[in-house]
Amino acid sequence: MLDRMTIANFKSWGQADLRFGRITGLFGTNSSGKSSLIQFLLLLKQTREATDNNVELALNGLYLRLGDFAAMIHTHDDALRLQWGLTFTRPAELALPDPAAAPGATIVRGRQVSVRGSASASVSRESLMSFGPFAEELEYVIGGARFQLALRQPMGFELSASGTSFQFQRTPGRPWHLPGPVKSYAFPDQARTYFQNAAFLSDLELAFEEQIDQVFYLGPLREFPQRDYVRAPSRPRDVGQRGERAIDAILAATSEGLQSPGADGRQQSFQEAIGDWLHAMGLIEAFTVCETARGSGRWEALMLTRQSHITVPLTDVGFGVSQVLPVITLLLYVPEGSTVILEQPEIHLHPLAQAELADVIINTARNRNLQVIVESHSEHLLLRLQRRVAEASLSADDCKLYFCRSADGESLLEPLALDEYGNIGNWPEHFMGDAFGETYAAEKARLIRMAAAQ
Repeated sequence: MLDRMTIANFKSWGQADLRFGRITGLFGTNSSGKSSLIQFLLLLKQTREATDNNVELALNGLYLRLGDFAAMIHTHDDALRLQWGLTFTRPAELALPDPAAAPGATIVRGRQVSVRGSASASVSRESLMSFGPFAEELEYVIGGARFQLALRQPMGFELSASGTSFQFQRTPGRPWHLPGPVKSYAFPDQARTYFQNAAFLSDLELAFEEQIDQVFYLGPLREFPQRDYVRAPSRPRDVGQRGERAIDAILAATSEGLQSPGADGRQQSFQEAIGDWLHAMGLIEAFTVCETARGSGRWEALMLTRQSHITVPLTDVGFGVSQVLPVITLLLYVPEGSTVILEQPEIHLHPLAQAELADVIINTARNRNLQVIVESHSEHLLLRLQRRVAEASLSADDCKLYFCRSADGESLLEPLALDEYGNIGNWPEHFMGDAFGETYAAEKARLIRMAAAQ
């Protein structure tokens, strides 16, 4: 589970320090930097999945296209350094073996791992040229021990350990300096060949990769519903960034006999659980995905409507149903222990359904051991989170809320002080608009017009 992310000089953020909860809510005005926080996590994921190890930060790929370093760096000043850190807690303890000690001995062990890196614009030095973000530093911290790869110009990179009695030992006949980090989070292969006791560095890299692989993302713009679907030949890993693989995921889960918790927490078949949540949100009565004709290879999502009690395809119900279906599917489909990022999951939903969506997030996070990061404009979703904290069905410690705002072109992150009764002690001005001000202005206008008419 993600614990903390720090970034410096990324897009509109000069500095950001984000501590995650079981549920993390990012709120704020348009162009306040909310999406950029999510984009940095996607940048790490995109870099992890890049096939080219020579790309130190994959600025352009499947999840996002950031352009070049100057376009990505804060204020477009390519003299600045991008700095970042990610701390996460593993489900099981990580023990780093010490090859120089007795069998079974470890250098350090722990569940929480921190990774820190920095990058600058393209540089050249001696025979080494880097075209793109140049990774200048990499550090892993676990159990108080630090393992660092840092640039020591003009010689090259040096590997060091601190916070522990362990020290790296050079392999005889390998006096050369090291190249820099690989894909910003990994040590170069030479670190394991130039040093005879550095094999454990792969365990740290694997821990980071496993954490990033557990991050799943659904964007704010989702595919239009279709009258029928052709099933994908392989099992999808998620529902796609636009929810385009939601039906494929439902069919895969159905074929595998997967069960998921419904609105009452009871385990049900996958499709029943989806229908249960859609019903709890007040959208439909029942849901199923079935083949249009036996052996046709085409499938349709059918809904039993609340109003007419007639079964119709997904295209013939309110648009909001098709937009929230990928959200529910993703929350029920990803492996337990995953981190799910949702941008504007409430889009096209009625206010009451937006509030109910908060319950979907709360319950699936609890019953499936998920971590959910939500970027939202929904006051109704926020109020339901506050209500559940007040009712003690959601711990204030498990719910981290933030308000993002922009001042003089720079994004600022303000943690919201949520107490155990669901109160926000530092409610920002115009946080969710100004409903009271609108009511006051409307009533004042009425009184003026009524007085003038007398």
